[in-house]
Amino acid sequence: MPLFEAERVEQAAQAGARSADTGRRNAAVRPLSIAIFAMGGEGGGVLADWIVDLAEHNGYVAQATSVAGVAQRTGATIYYIEMFPRERAERDGAAPLLALMPAPGDVDVVVASELMEAARAVQRGFVTPDRTTLIASTHRVLSIPEKSAMGDGARDAALMEQACASVARRFVRFDMAEAVERTGSVISAVIFGALSGEGVLPFGRAQFEDTIRRGGVGVEGSLRAFAEGFDRAKASPEGPRAATRPAPAEAPPAHADPRVARLLARLREEFGEAARPTATEGVRRLLDYQDPEYAASYLDRLARIARHGDERLLEAVARHLALWMSYEDTIRVADLKTRSRRFERVRAEVRPGRDTLLSIDEFMHPRLEEICDTVPAWMGRWLLKPGPARRLVERLTTKGRVVPTTTLGGFLMLRTIASMRRWRRSTLRYQRESEQIEQWLERVDRVASSDRALALEIVRCQRLVKGYGDTHERGSRSFATLMACSERLEGRENAASMLRELHEAALADDAGNLLRERVNALH
Repeated sequence: MPLFEAERVEQAAQAGARSADTGRRNAAVRPLSIAIFAMGGEGGGVLADWIVDLAEHNGYVAQATSVAGVAQRTGATIYYIEMFPRERAERDGAAPLLALMPAPGDVDVVVASELMEAARAVQRGFVTPDRTTLIASTHRVLSIPEKSAMGDGARDAALMEQACASVARRFVRFDMAEAVERTGSVISAVIFGALSGEGVLPFGRAQFEDTIRRGGVGVEGSLRAFAEGFDRAKASPEGPRAATRPAPAEAPPAHADPRVARLLARLREEFGEAARPTATEGVRRLLDYQDPEYAASYLDRLARIARHGDERLLEAVARHLALWMSYEDTIRVADLKTRSRRFERVRAEVRPGRDTLLSIDEFMHPRLEEICDTVPAWMGRWLLKPGPARRLVERLTTKGRVVPTTTLGGFLMLRTIASMRRWRRSTLRYQRESEQIEQWLERVDRVASSDRALALEIVRCQRLVKGYGDTHERGSRSFATLMACSERLEGRENAASMLRELHEAALADDAGNLLRERVNALH
């Protein structure tokens, strides 16, 4: 189901028009309504408390409720606030009747701590063109379906932003996560500042800042983040922005290591301008993954495809080959989990106090197959055979274990596994992956001589081969099916489009049922 449906947007617009008519008749007596769409751990409750405190200290009656949502990332919660002038209520001689939940077409302000949360608010009709001011962060935190997709499951951020801008009366947005990193505070304070900067609430900046001070916790950091949000809201663009693409990778400078220097020379001499940035990034990745000799074998493999003179095909092979050759095995996982950059990143995200001890616990659950893939090939094949050794390993790996990498024992255990990189070429996993890579490249090389479009689709099928464990097994099965189908499709006029459809079916269903249906239809 698409993220945005034209009917829903149209219904939201109609609801907004109806609510605007009603609002013009009753603007003097209508409560001011605010809906907050936030994820767990981002301080949505603190933000709601600040808004209530701000209202109550400045002549308003306020009420806040919250409803926890499905944990599609870290748990999403909707906080809803309504406020009404106390003086008007006293003059009328009755307490205002405040709602407990937002209603479509009846919300004045919607704030969202992440772009997809803003999109969900739009989809549910809470954002309307004649009434609602939408304030949202443009950064993304991928949802579980996006992360678990067989291919690139990330939703189009530019499309979401455009939809939000087209439906809201005013859309205030900027990267609040980046502001949090720069100020060392929390996103709720940035949003609070954006609320003040936009001027959508009947309170001045000093009143907002006094509210933070009354909270008494993390005041200085929150005020810095508040000021950042205030200034960024003032500078927020009116209309939808064009998506920007990252600059292509540039060739690295000369290197002191003669082996790396030879690789850089080959990049300049053997590959054209179109494919060179991707090939350069591939060399970088494989130097980090293994060693210069391994990166040299990457260029050797690319040279076989370069002879066809098709830059588009070569660029695709350069990308997918680098991804495949840097496959995720136990050695790679252990290496990444014990790098200093990772500890620095976690510390920057958690921001522990000076006297706070930070502990990082890794849940590890290696299966028999992953253990066999990590040891020498002869030993891995022996362990996979039925017998006492296999039963013993399976018994020991039935449950996972927690490895605290911030302790000496846990860190040294993973570093020992990571140090096995020097023996990676002797492992069972390396032999298997190398054989499959060679078969794939041979097929691309052969097909490219007669059908470049089909060869390009064969290259793109590599997207299915990723991850480790069950994810890798499922993807590899689908990839093998597509390779078998590509042989049957050779010589057909529409072979490339048919393989593309099969590929899309494999990406849409990780269980492989849709792919099997499409394959059976080929007979």
